[in-house]
Amino acid sequence: MLKSNVGWSIAKSSKDAGKEAAQKAIANLTQTKVALLYTSVDNNVEEVLEGAKEALGEVPIVGCTSSGGIIVPDGFITSENGFVGVMALSDSAMSVGVAGSALDKDARETGRKIAEEAMKKAGKTCAPSYFYMAASPKEEEDYLKGIEDVIGRVPMFGGSAADNTVEGLWSLYTDDVVFNDGCVVAFFYTDKPLSNVYTGAYRETDDVGIITKVEGKRKLVEINGMPALEQYSKWTGKKIDDLKGGNLLVETILSPLGVKDRLGDLVAIRHPMAGNDDLSMNIGNQLAEKTAIVRMEATVDELIQSTTDAMKSVKEGLPNGVGAYLLVHCGGRKLGIGDRIDEVSKRLKDEAGDTPFMTIFTFGEYGSNNNDRNTCGGLMLSFTGLGK
Repeated sequence: MLKSNVGWSIAKSSKDAGKEAAQKAIANLTQTKVALLYTSVDNNVEEVLEGAKEALGEVPIVGCTSSGGIIVPDGFITSENGFVGVMALSDSAMSVGVAGSALDKDARETGRKIAEEAMKKAGKTCAPSYFYMAASPKEEEDYLKGIEDVIGRVPMFGGSAADNTVEGLWSLYTDDVVFNDGCVVAFFYTDKPLSNVYTGAYRETDDVGIITKVEGKRKLVEINGMPALEQYSKWTGKKIDDLKGGNLLVETILSPLGVKDRLGDLVAIRHPMAGNDDLSMNIGNQLAEKTAIVRMEATVDELIQSTTDAMKSVKEGLPNGVGAYLLVHCGGRKLGIGDRIDEVSKRLKDEAGDTPFMTIFTFGEYGSNNNDRNTCGGLMLSFTGLGK
């Protein structure tokens, strides 16, 4: 049977915080197979890991920095000293292989290398049942392609590393590496089922256009042959000057853009991150020319309600019981929710009941929908339950 615990700390010393959180997480567990660790950019990550390893011993660690806090059964955790949260998973029948690497020239090749190492560390030569991934918020899709080059298409969940201010201060890590730009994974070999709910939970509007020009992979230059910022301004009535620079990130939280999958089952949200002087937009994920893009909408009330709905759907996918929840929640959504984040915390606790859970805040979210291909998006929820 899969069992889990969650520990957390806001101790002033980063090492003490790592040790305290890990000690709480492994209390009453035997045969702990992996520790998912999340901390703040305000902590010294190396010292957090040093403390955690003192408590965990040989248990592999994987994780990334979370934006502004975490949510655990005790509530929303943050402090001026930062925070550390650890979710430990124990199951005699489970094998877990953890691996990570800084970007080595090519993200896809780096993904291949990480996948091969994760299989080796798990003592396996076959694809896992499912896997967790975290990456720097830049080339997530290419890391995923590399991983899938090695293991094929198996379900995944996770999210991108984040900081508090979108300054690029994030970190990714395992028990033996720490870096800013790269990817980490945990491959799970188990007979326990996975339930992943991957959603933006935004409403579609009738504002739809064709992407007519993209530069690189993430700069949206034109929609319908019109400068992207100008088209968005016409759709929303917002002034172009108010959408320039980093203002665009905040202005689009309740009205981002989305792209549909080929069957229309999923709208992957594309969060505009910055408005440029040439009226192009920097976008948080990859785009393709000659595809449709839809303006989406939600209220703050709907963003909060979506967490309850997603949790219920996760539980429905595991009728024989949930052993642990890892809830990946976009940091941008948290920014839009603002001071009402405690409402989210209460809702998640009510839905989880006595089952341990950890909520992290990311700058990109990964999952799949209706057994379709794995997808990377932003401003989304990737809520995951692991079956008992």
